[in-house]
Amino acid sequence: MPYFDAASSAPLHPVARQALLAALDEGWADPARLYREGRRARLLLDAAREAAAEAVGCRPDELTFTSSGTRAVHSGISGALAGRRRVGRHLVVSAVEHSSVLHAAATHEAQGGTFAEVPVDRAGAVSAAVYGEALREDTALACLQSANHEVGTEQPVAEVAELCRASGVPLLVDAAQSLGWGPVPTGWSLLAASAHKWGGPSGVGLLAVRKGVRFAPQGPADERESGRAAGFENIPAVVAAAASLRAVRAEAAAESVRLRALVDLIRARVPELVPDVEVVGDPVRRLPHLVTFSCLYVDGETLLHELDRVEFSVSSGSSCTSSTLTPSHVLRAMGVLSEGNVRVSLPAGTMAEDVDRFLRVLPGVVSEVREKLGAPVSVAPSPAAATSLVVDSLGKRCPIPVIELAKVIGEVPVGGTVTVLSDDEAARLDIPAWCVMREQEYVGEEPADRGSAYVVRRLS
Repeated sequence: MPYFDAASSAPLHPVARQALLAALDEGWADPARLYREGRRARLLLDAAREAAAEAVGCRPDELTFTSSGTRAVHSGISGALAGRRRVGRHLVVSAVEHSSVLHAAATHEAQGGTFAEVPVDRAGAVSAAVYGEALREDTALACLQSANHEVGTEQPVAEVAELCRASGVPLLVDAAQSLGWGPVPTGWSLLAASAHKWGGPSGVGLLAVRKGVRFAPQGPADERESGRAAGFENIPAVVAAAASLRAVRAEAAAESVRLRALVDLIRARVPELVPDVEVVGDPVRRLPHLVTFSCLYVDGETLLHELDRVEFSVSSGSSCTSSTLTPSHVLRAMGVLSEGNVRVSLPAGTMAEDVDRFLRVLPGVVSEVREKLGAPVSVAPSPAAATSLVVDSLGKRCPIPVIELAKVIGEVPVGGTVTVLSDDEAARLDIPAWCVMREQEYVGEEPADRGSAYVVRRLS
């Protein structure tokens, strides 16, 4: 069964498996002890730290192993903010950061700090100039991911790092999605990553803090990992993480070329094979293995279940696949369609024939889901009976409000309007996105007795 969700968690690399098994026999003792078994464990831990530091591009004594990538992010943000509290309590992040960064920012705000979200363009990238304008005299820390976890867009890390350096602000880079593909551009002050994203074992994160960065670890003091990660080190997992990072880096140049060609094929063929699809993310400045597209008139959860039924494991940022029924914050920040969202992220070794079969089965799967939902096959003009119509979609979830809009837009004359009443948060994003895709005019949102009224004017 083809597994196309490496951005969530990559399959365990063979080198990681071998290193893990070997280290289970040799690295079980306490590395802080001076007897033979402890010294052997310390040698394994030190070697793993040196290998990981080389891949990250830092000194071994600047790198800490944590219990996860999320823990690395949280520790990095809280420690940097605490270390620079005299400067101020202002934090800058991009609007498309991983939820671990945004949760840390929300906690910082709840504790009396402030933070600013830098917007992104429709491809999901920040403008370095706009990011620089968000930096203030009281900015203690800035955060920017190296590449986005949902759409693959790479961020201008080097340019933002230079602006941060000029302002005297340390930059924390979340490199979870990109570190396996190559080093992060220089200029960062702190870096976080997660081993299971590149084929290492889960439960291992990396936090690098450059010498000279003011940093005050939060929580009870601990003697291990320079006081930045409490608890006994998981040496076998750490060894496997470092070994697999070195292995995937050695394979990255050739594998990225091969996977980028497969992703280019998906980006080109999906809009040709499936009508009413928007491929999102930057087409050039992106991760080599990841592509995301959204399908109009499709229930995202049903689409993923149907793809699983035909043996394809993919994921989604669609509002319809989340427990909160709210759109992905990444897609919302980009202003793109959220309904029927599919993220394909190819693991190393993906075969071309698996991608070919995915492209063969996708059109039929989407068509079946649309048919079940009663979506229009096409939006054909019809004689207009009224200059305006109201569609009551209150209590209905995505993509039903958009489907009902599409069914009636042809019933008003050119220049006429359709008002969609909806209390689904996704409508705020998906109705404007539908207008862009179908070349109609989104007039705007108005308050309603329940929910909101979304007004669309027919242009053609």
